[in-house]
Amino acid sequence: MKWVDTEKWNEIFISISKHKLRTALTALGVFWGIFMLVILLGAGQGLQNGIAQQFRSDAINSLWIYGGSTSLEFNGLPKNRRIIFNNDDYLEISNRFPEVPYLAGRVYLSNNLILKYKDKSLGYSVRAIHPDMRHIENINITKGRFINEKDQRDIRKVAVIGEIVRQDVFGGENPIGKEIMLGSTAYYVIGVSFDAESDRAQREILIPISVGQVVYQGNENISNLGLVTGDMNEGEVQALEEGIIDILAANHQFNPADERAIRVNNRYEDYKNVQNLFFGIKAFLWFVGVGSILAGIVGVSNIMLIIVKDRTKEIGVRKALGATPQSIISMVLSEAIFITFMAGYMGFFFGVVVLYLISGVDSDFFRNPEIHLGVGFAAVLILVIAGTLAGLIPARQAAKINPIEAMRS
Repeated sequence: MKWVDTEKWNEIFISISKHKLRTALTALGVFWGIFMLVILLGAGQGLQNGIAQQFRSDAINSLWIYGGSTSLEFNGLPKNRRIIFNNDDYLEISNRFPEVPYLAGRVYLSNNLILKYKDKSLGYSVRAIHPDMRHIENINITKGRFINEKDQRDIRKVAVIGEIVRQDVFGGENPIGKEIMLGSTAYYVIGVSFDAESDRAQREILIPISVGQVVYQGNENISNLGLVTGDMNEGEVQALEEGIIDILAANHQFNPADERAIRVNNRYEDYKNVQNLFFGIKAFLWFVGVGSILAGIVGVSNIMLIIVKDRTKEIGVRKALGATPQSIISMVLSEAIFITFMAGYMGFFFGVVVLYLISGVDSDFFRNPEIHLGVGFAAVLILVIAGTLAGLIPARQAAKINPIEAMRS
């Protein structure tokens, strides 16, 4: 097939110009199919990127344990008892499972505790945490340091502030070592944390959990526990979950089979489930997109049949003058592939433009809609194959035309 043959190109353009409306409507079907495929896959990828980013805020191989309320009576104790963790739970889990690399508790102290510095007085969320929380929540320290074991053990009144807190309170001033008031208690700022994916985290203030329990709670309660499972396989993680449930059930006197007493959130299991969900969504989107393209291809095939019928006499003359069946097939296929490829290319181009325009949408669950290079190559391959298939039946029909009967028609 000689794509550089100017005579053949002239024939293609002349043929298309004779059927402008039909060709345009047919090309629109292919254009729309590729356009929708690009939009659907790009938007699906944007949704997947957004969800994946939510998982990156915590270590993927992490477990979170939350207290609930008992739904079963146990050892003479009534149901509907609230389960609240404490330091003994934390220490026993830590001692029983030394293979767990990171374990931490956290206490939610206030969503609007007043921070005072010089003439400024602003309300921020304050959490008390163990030092290992840095690795469980993937906390990034941009200035200073994070809370350490000595801070925790010595009940030091130190604080790590979020980047937005730093900007609000200190502006261009270096906050490290500065004294701030949280409520009526003075703290020294030891670090600044930054999380590009979460404004909430940047508006938080973190203090040692020992300080939070002594100063604000007056008890050893812990809101919830988090840990990283490291290199454990699924079986080992399952055994770890069951072991933790047994410890908590013994400490708080509830039935280990009571699913409402505590809740364990396995982030890796959640991540796998979401990945499987998106695999199904992508398969469905490909099905819809390719189906739209096939509908357009049927239209291309139909228009090519009409063109072959209109050019029956011309094809007969060509064959009478010695044109081979291969040259006739090449002529029809070239036209079909040209229409399909150009319409598909325009659909792909405008689809990418639309994705670029919506890429600025700011959402926690939708981020960077994009089409991977492999998808682009796949789309081009689909176009070439589709164009060939669209022209194949009309081309073979044209090649079978009897020149004598064609010239009589």
